[in-house]
Amino acid sequence: MIRLLLALLLLALPARAEEVVAALSQDRVSISTNFDGSEILIYGAIKRDAPPGGPPLAVIVTVAGPEEPVVVRRKARRAGIWVNADAVRLSSAPSFYAVVSSAPLETALTRIADQRWRVSTPRMIRDVGAASVVEDAASFRNALIRIRRDEGAYVRDDAGVTLTDETLFSATVALPSALTEGNYEARIFLTRGGRVVDVFATDIFVRKVGLERFIYVLAHERPLVYGLLSLALAILAGWAAAGMFRLIR
Repeated sequence: MIRLLLALLLLALPARAEEVVAALSQDRVSISTNFDGSEILIYGAIKRDAPPGGPPLAVIVTVAGPEEPVVVRRKARRAGIWVNADAVRLSSAPSFYAVVSSAPLETALTRIADQRWRVSTPRMIRDVGAASVVEDAASFRNALIRIRRDEGAYVRDDAGVTLTDETLFSATVALPSALTEGNYEARIFLTRGGRVVDVFATDIFVRKVGLERFIYVLAHERPLVYGLLSLALAILAGWAAAGMFRLIR
């Protein structure tokens, strides 16, 4: 669906005098037992038919992880105890989202362009129907953004893209160790005066390997076997601990 919407938006762009040509240092990330994060170098050039000129040029790079529904709860103090009060279900939010740019996002992209292309973090989160549940639905979305930024899952860097002579650009996006398996979409926006001129999109494939992959597949595709093995391991660990305790005594 996202690919189809992107294709329709690209068709709506005017004839391109400037075009993004880009590549990634790697398009596959393997998650193993000792995985502690990774870095993706995104680099490229701006192909044009005429010398650069006009409004300021900016490059914006985004990397989005698989989208998933999220329930955000607000705690309230009741009778001296903190308990869960209101809860809002956000229909979809990226598990990871990084947006880096060569200039502050507010100047590199107009509000209308942001709404159209869903570039900024708030635009990537869908909260359809949340306003009918609580009056301040936006505060729940902002709380999710704040929490995930603290965890390193949401990143924004207004100086994260190096742009040289309005022709060459590069950016490094750090992926945290707690990655969700799936396809991550990288997008590169070329803007002039806040208006999108061209878009380049590609995928980064994140997969578990080795023991991590075996456990993941077992838990999701054979939950009964996974549960029985977990129970057996727990019993074995308890028996071993009891034996060790008897030997020590």
